[in-house]
Amino acid sequence: MKISEKLARETLLEMQRRMLRIRLFDERASKMVKRGYIPGTVHTSIGQEAQVVGACMALKSGDHMTGNHRSHGHPIGMGSPLGPLMAELVGKATGVCKGKGGSLHLADYAVGSLGESGITGSSIPIAVGAGLSAQVLGEDRVALTFFGDGTANQGVLYESMNLASAYKLPVIFLCENNFYALSTPSHTVTGGRIVDRAAGFGMPGVRVDDGQDVMAVYDAVAEAVDRARRGEGPSLVEVMTYRFREHSEGLRINVDYRNSEEKQFWTARDPIVLFREALIAAGIATAAEMDAIEAEIAQEVEDCASFALESPDPEPSVAFEHLFTDAYDLEDVL
Repeated sequence: MKISEKLARETLLEMQRRMLRIRLFDERASKMVKRGYIPGTVHTSIGQEAQVVGACMALKSGDHMTGNHRSHGHPIGMGSPLGPLMAELVGKATGVCKGKGGSLHLADYAVGSLGESGITGSSIPIAVGAGLSAQVLGEDRVALTFFGDGTANQGVLYESMNLASAYKLPVIFLCENNFYALSTPSHTVTGGRIVDRAAGFGMPGVRVDDGQDVMAVYDAVAEAVDRARRGEGPSLVEVMTYRFREHSEGLRINVDYRNSEEKQFWTARDPIVLFREALIAAGIATAAEMDAIEAEIAQEVEDCASFALESPDPEPSVAFEHLFTDAYDLEDVL
């Protein structure tokens, strides 16, 4: 792994912090859902941290991002505090969405996270809308949208890519290709390479073959972001990565659809371990400094879990607040 000389030391260390936050947050969320603290289930990004952080840190303050169903990590990659995120998973009043969104519908506007959804592909046109808004208002903002290899076959993606290309919108479409749509191998339902579909919309397409390399993801997305800021339109970035855990916590599938050799290959390329070793080898930090960062993030996650569990439940009286826009008098609008 090549460490970029363009990035400041603190930025590089922040990349490691954010990957650790995602890993430890999701590990704690997994435990909490199994203990009954979190209703429903959760989808973790364990193993996919590099592509989340590398992409999100290629953005700047004021940019926008939309996620997907596997999206605790995306707002964390954008810099969201952990406490309100965990409180949202638990359904507490202190959550980022006041306890009404839960694991599948997090949003944190403070860091540019416009939301995510359990309906695959539904967040993609929201990012295109954000890109259109930036263009119309003449604002220096780009929008990044994440989707999986399964969603790569949804029609809404191609409608969105077509519109973004036709209007030259500042949007980056990022496919998190972890090889499986739930348990369906991507190659059995997808013709050709996903990245090659960019050509049909007249936009650049780049594939990051090692999505466990946070620097490789950062470089690819940063180039797409720079292009968007120059007014040259959207890009498609396909990142090859791997989820270490099951599709969702507690999901029981009788057939082992992933062979042991494949699992061993990818788990040996743990993005957090790889980046730690690269930072130490490059003289960016010592092993002791990296240990201290790991202890720091572990405490953050302990604190966020305590915050969530100790937070109050939402009052029944607010159940219908923030669900609908305010009514307008038609005469006032016209």
